[in-house]
Amino acid sequence: MDVEIKILKCGNCEELKIGVHVTALTLAVVCGAYNTAAWLLRRERHLGVNAVLYSALTVWEVVHIVHHCAALPSRRESRAEGGADTVKPAA
Repeated sequence: MDVEIKILKCGNCEELKIGVHVTALTLAVVCGAYNTAAWLLRRERHLGVNAVLYSALTVWEVVHIVHHCAALPSRRESRAEGGADTVKPAA
């Protein structure tokens, strides 16, 4: 495939990618809260399973958001310049 899709490369459109994952995170938190509350009232197995799955999805989305925040061009430049985000070896 000879088509170059810039958004698929790390460091490009990171703000958009963060926004997409924040939206998914918000939806996962709302759905998880609903399913947890419903499970606490009705104790139906599928609600408990859904609550666990939405909790896992919440963690998954947080990991993706952190990854995209680290890939922001300004963050990469500050690390390359020896900013506070880098660990300097002991002398």
